[in-house]
Amino acid sequence: MTKLAILSDIHGNLPALEAVLSDLRQDDVDQIIVAGDVINFGPSSNQTAKIVIDNGWPVVRGNNEYFLLDYGTPRAPADWADPVQFAPTLWTNQRIDPELKNVIATWPDTLNLRFDDAPPIQVFHGSPNSSWESIYWTMTDQEIEGLLSTVEADFVICGHTHLPMDRQAGKWRIFNPGSVGVPLDGIFSASYMLLEGNGQGWVPTFRRVNFDYMAIFEEFEKTGFNVQCGPIGRLVLEIYKTARPTFGFLAWRAAHRVNMPISDALLDEYLQACEWWEYAHPAYHIKNG
Repeated sequence: MTKLAILSDIHGNLPALEAVLSDLRQDDVDQIIVAGDVINFGPSSNQTAKIVIDNGWPVVRGNNEYFLLDYGTPRAPADWADPVQFAPTLWTNQRIDPELKNVIATWPDTLNLRFDDAPPIQVFHGSPNSSWESIYWTMTDQEIEGLLSTVEADFVICGHTHLPMDRQAGKWRIFNPGSVGVPLDGIFSASYMLLEGNGQGWVPTFRRVNFDYMAIFEEFEKTGFNVQCGPIGRLVLEIYKTARPTFGFLAWRAAHRVNMPISDALLDEYLQACEWWEYAHPAYHIKNG
């Protein structure tokens, strides 16, 4: 029986990744698979990327790998040039090891796993169409089937939403392990998944592992992220402090202060004006934690 460990959305969070690997020592897994976003949004992208690369784990590119690879190139959308909104992206790009970046540039967008004792399973980060496109547990079967219409495998693994999921839609069973590094469901612990295959399919076991949040905040401060990344850097820290998707700040600004520049004062106004859930996708409106 093939047994896999599925990790996703590590986001440069070294203490969380180390905690998951320590937890995995109790299991004899055949392979660790990573469903993207190994880097960015955390202070230790070099370290987390090096662990994935040195261990030779199969991995797909997530949207945060694209932030690394396309930032500052003609491939980047025009709005990425905004030095305030994309300050964390610039910060990561300035610090990534060029040798690691060259390896990340070779990562595929999808993996097709074919073991002899279980059905094929396809891995991508967001959807088969885009690493920025989400498959949420709140979607209708029809919406999910539309996103997966080109996928031949009956089983798929995705990430991106940071929400653990085991969902059937049409012929497809969709697994999401949640986020190792940046949980967004209100639970302050790393999330990952074990998958055991057999002739009938794949059986998931979801795991949650505590990690040292203080070490993350100390590393953010030590590396200068707190100062150099401005109000968007503060927003990132707010997400770590709440384990909730407070990045609704940009949607709130578009709705209420579209002509005002991003600033600490504007971020303060947002944090005082509304709760995180008011500008978050309904999939995050869960009462965990």
